[in-house]
Amino acid sequence: MGAVPMAGGWLLSGIWLPLCGQSWLETAACFMGMWLVMMAAMMLPSLTPVLWRYRGAAFTAEASRPGSFAAMVGASYFAVWTGLGLLVFLTGAVLAQAAILWPTLGRLGPIGGGLLVLIAGLSQFSRWKAHLLASCRSASPQALLEWPRPLEALRAGALLGLRCCASCVGPMAVLIAGGVMDLPLMIGVTIAVTAERLLPAKAQIAEATGMAMAATGILLLAQALQ
Repeated sequence: MGAVPMAGGWLLSGIWLPLCGQSWLETAACFMGMWLVMMAAMMLPSLTPVLWRYRGAAFTAEASRPGSFAAMVGASYFAVWTGLGLLVFLTGAVLAQAAILWPTLGRLGPIGGGLLVLIAGLSQFSRWKAHLLASCRSASPQALLEWPRPLEALRAGALLGLRCCASCVGPMAVLIAGGVMDLPLMIGVTIAVTAERLLPAKAQIAEATGMAMAATGILLLAQALQ
């Protein structure tokens, strides 16, 4: 993936722009393809136990095909992440175009990236984050026991996806600021997201991740302001 030199001496990832004769539609399709592969790799480790619980609930409710209910929950979950990916691309494309058209704005790119990472780190300490983590961990398939219908499975997956997206705002902001397809960063975010959902000390893990993110944001800001 190419990069565009920007005012201020930094490089803008070509993932946000139509390069080498691409159309905007082709650029968006390329981004969404990479986004979905990345999301599947990052979220499946923490999502799989939840889907297994939904399958068990559908089996207990004597649904004809319990595996299909779990599949519908997963499909609805990733549909929400797909919508978020489209929103991320549109926002990134608009900001990239603005940075190219207005060099003064382009020079603020490194500062904006540092601030984004710092704020993302601080958000890990909030009650809002703790509440969302608790919601993700305690996702209950009770509704499927009471009403084992496909619509309920889709609804459950959508709600789970919305909570998960909101809970992952901080780590995903860091990933976007650092490079959407940066493999080492993807691995780090995957480990952090999985650990804060599956391990008992979820609050401590989220706060430790937040400290690392905030420290990185401060370092990026210091470098940008030199």
